[in-house]
Amino acid sequence: MKLNVKYNFNTMCKIVLQEQLAELSIPYRLHGLGEIEFERPLDLQQINNLSTSLAAYGIEIIDDQKSALVQRIKETITNMILHDDEAKNFKVSSYLSNKLNYSYVYLSNVFSEVTHSSIENFVILKKIDHAKSLIINKDYTLTEIAYQLNYSSVAHLSYQFKKTTGLTPSTFQKIIQKRRTNSIQKPNS
Repeated sequence: MKLNVKYNFNTMCKIVLQEQLAELSIPYRLHGLGEIEFERPLDLQQINNLSTSLAAYGIEIIDDQKSALVQRIKETITNMILHDDEAKNFKVSSYLSNKLNYSYVYLSNVFSEVTHSSIENFVILKKIDHAKSLIINKDYTLTEIAYQLNYSSVAHLSYQFKKTTGLTPSTFQKIIQKRRTNSIQKPNS
């Protein structure tokens, strides 16, 4: 007897990653297929254990210099957006070149080659992700958020927010407020 099965490769990989990381007690976040963010750096033993457990499923950890550089670019951009107030004085290209000691052209080419996306797009996604976080967790005005994320105007923030999420920031704020109101009004069951 034969059975034909249909399966979703992405779902299978995600489940395997979740199971193996949980089994090794490694805190993480999955960022789409093929990218895992760890809450803290892994030591060599943890990397070896993870590599061994994933290899049983045909999954391998990518350990090449270009991918490592892309990771450094992402971390530098994240730090620039979230933590470095002085970064507002620099263009992204200058900031990355100074921090990573490579020409921006080289960094941009490597980033695009590895991620199939641009540094500029990654910066926009990170900024919008942080804007959503500020809207959800803090009581900032859109003007304050635009200033904090180094947008030239609220209109520019709103344009990129809508282009990225499909919602205007004010619509997003209203949805969050409505969810908060509804969760407060619901009696505990």
